[in-house]
Amino acid sequence: MGGKQDGDEACGKPAKYDPSFRGPIKNRSCTDIICCILFLAFILGYIVVGIVAWVYGDPRQVLYPRNSTGAYCGVGANKDKPYLLYFNIFSCILPTNIIMVAENGLQCPTSQVCVSSCPEVAWTVEISQFSQNVGEVFYTANRNFCLPGVPWDMPVIQSLQQELCPSFLLPSAPALGRCLPLLNSTLPELPGISSNTSISQGISGVLDSLNARDITVKIFEDVAQSWYWILVALAVALVLSLLFILLLRLVAGPLVLVLILGVLGVLAYGIYHCWEEYRVLRDKGASITQLGVTTNLSAYRNVQETWLAAVIVLAVLEGTLLLLLIFLRQRIRIAIALLKEASKAVGQMMSTLFYPLVTFVLLLICIVYWAMTALYLATSGQPQYVLWAPNASLPGCEKVQMNTSCNPMSQPMNSSCPGLRCVFQSYSSTGLVQRSLFNLQVYGILGLFWTLNWVLALGQCVLAGAFASFYWAFQKPQDIPTFPLSSAFIRTLRYHTGSLAFGALILSLVQIARVILEYIDNKLRGAQNPVARCIMCCFKCCLWCLEKFIKFLNRNAYIMIAIYGKNFCVSAKNAFMLLMRNIVRVVVLDKVTDLLLLFGKLLVVGGVGVLSFFFFTGRIRGLGRDFENPSLNYYWLPIMISILGAYVIASGFFSVFGMCVDTLFLCFLEDLERNDGSPDRPYYMPTSLLKILGKKNEAFPGDKKKKNK
Repeated sequence: MGGKQDGDEACGKPAKYDPSFRGPIKNRSCTDIICCILFLAFILGYIVVGIVAWVYGDPRQVLYPRNSTGAYCGVGANKDKPYLLYFNIFSCILPTNIIMVAENGLQCPTSQVCVSSCPEVAWTVEISQFSQNVGEVFYTANRNFCLPGVPWDMPVIQSLQQELCPSFLLPSAPALGRCLPLLNSTLPELPGISSNTSISQGISGVLDSLNARDITVKIFEDVAQSWYWILVALAVALVLSLLFILLLRLVAGPLVLVLILGVLGVLAYGIYHCWEEYRVLRDKGASITQLGVTTNLSAYRNVQETWLAAVIVLAVLEGTLLLLLIFLRQRIRIAIALLKEASKAVGQMMSTLFYPLVTFVLLLICIVYWAMTALYLATSGQPQYVLWAPNASLPGCEKVQMNTSCNPMSQPMNSSCPGLRCVFQSYSSTGLVQRSLFNLQVYGILGLFWTLNWVLALGQCVLAGAFASFYWAFQKPQDIPTFPLSSAFIRTLRYHTGSLAFGALILSLVQIARVILEYIDNKLRGAQNPVARCIMCCFKCCLWCLEKFIKFLNRNAYIMIAIYGKNFCVSAKNAFMLLMRNIVRVVVLDKVTDLLLLFGKLLVVGGVGVLSFFFFTGRIRGLGRDFENPSLNYYWLPIMISILGAYVIASGFFSVFGMCVDTLFLCFLEDLERNDGSPDRPYYMPTSLLKILGKKNEAFPGDKKKKNK
């Protein structure tokens, strides 16, 4: 007895009876005020960062291409010229120019001009046209691809030498705002361009990666053709998820039994299969001594020791699971009863199922704000222009200092250096905002993680408050508050913003540490030795475990905050101690719930996926013309969208159900410690749990209610 008491003291003292406790405490005060002030100040700073980014940033450089002078295509003076044409597309992709292209900020070393439409046919300047003027060769033939301001009477040979007009055109299509040659076109004989195999393969590789426009157009066409049926599939997923949760009160017991028997059956078949493989290899005499040590892991499939080890491991798992079912059968019955009660709670408060929509909208706002802020910060700075010539080795270019700053409004057209122009190079990295760009981006990343985790914490605490009011209602549904979800939402925002921010900050710091570690591992992957990789793997594993533990601790701390209104540290401690005093029940309920929700997700996602496959592939016939499958380029696209949407919907519904189970479980443990079933201290748990535990209430709910009056 003394040892048991010492064990209980190590995990904290059990909760004492409080005659004034009637569920989530309404008379509470603000918690973790310092964290609340810090969080609000951080949000204000986050808003200031967004304003600074908006003032100094220019996202047009990402959204619109620039010509050689730095002007945007598709806006301003070039509003009717949305596409960018490269005079010599080959200079952008030749292997000898890769370093130079990178140094120039991914600007191709060729003239670039904004055009209203891309070339449709291949064309090359003929030698006989060199003596003609630009107007005859280009303008009269509707080839408006020269740089702006090139005079009509300029000789063609001079315009080509100065790269004022293109020497050839290729049939192109707009992709990402740029005119890129088509893969299926026949390349003409191009002056000064080699047609060897390596260049052709390089062109094909780059254009193949950039030829995503056709695929993108087809994808949008498929979505436009099938969006209605995709919505139908998502509606089916919503109905299936709702029915699964509501019907658990009827089928939770048989369903858990079937799932457990299914796991036992899978393990039994695994033992049989591994034994058969072992017996065959044993008769052949295939042993690991003949194979030796090898890095080819697939070779170990052909030795008998591998399958013998598999038989032993599966047999141990099978035996362990059977023993757990025998000795923990009562706790499994408690878990099933809590699942049924959670189904009733969700049925009584249907609005909780749609609260994930609020969470989704808030998360979307946080992500969009961060993305826009990061985009504006990355594009801050003034454009820089430098002198550039197609061939700096020509006579007259020796005295010109290339890559020096210049004014794009006064192009050096009459210089002795052929083709000398003032072109856009990059954005300046000087200035207060540009020098602080890295720090501002780090601030934005911390803001992203902190706000996302705070929104998730808000959802967990609000749902916990709503479901706790269900459990601690002595007469259900009469004693359940009228608007439990909205009351919990207002109560959480008013009193516990700081506590949620505290827990979210701890989790955010761990997640950022994981991101940094992943970045370092990715950068040093090629230079690491086996010892360094092992150490890095251990660090990553430790941080992963720490993140999982903090998520578990925060989740239960938010439940205690929703019920008692204490600060984060006290709530986390009380929740952890309560769970440690009932660790076996925690493990059993957690695994049974995980197994059940996994089956529910597989049922919803698998059902929607199968229906979508048969419908969009035209294998369901006889439905009439109104239900015919649409004609699609890629039938797998709406199927994948339907499956992904069904998974998101099922995860949203089942996350609410999982939070309900966890909340009711903590309330159930508190109920066991607080009350004893006497008329003054009756249990709040349902009758099914009382029967499983062999307990009963000596007073009826009506008697309790009258006494309280």
